[in-house]
Amino acid sequence: MIPGSNREHPTFLRSFRYALEGFRTAVTTGRNINVQICVGVAALIAGSVLKLDALSWILIILCIGLVLFAELVNTSIEAIVDLATQELHPLAKRAKDIAAASVFTLSVTSAIVGIIVFVRAFTLL
Repeated sequence: MIPGSNREHPTFLRSFRYALEGFRTAVTTGRNINVQICVGVAALIAGSVLKLDALSWILIILCIGLVLFAELVNTSIEAIVDLATQELHPLAKRAKDIAAASVFTLSVTSAIVGIIVFVRAFTLL
């Protein structure tokens, strides 16, 4: 049971549907996640062309997943802050800026990992 509610927890399949609905909402309403998906797809295509080894694939897939995860968390934090206040409050700005900075930091880190992986793959050709 959900605390403070008479409702039961949703079934596993219903929870999975909610997750897919959340992802769909993020993709249809967010610009940044679409850019990140395109970059991720480009990395997957480049990895296929270069025939990356297993460890390189693991690194690329982890980086793509982590960046998408961070963007989804950032989007949810922004929605919560917008729900909490409609005014321009310094703490609301701070929360949004820090959440965005976390995505930026992870994106830069992932780009560095990608550069290392793809430069290494090119040198092995």
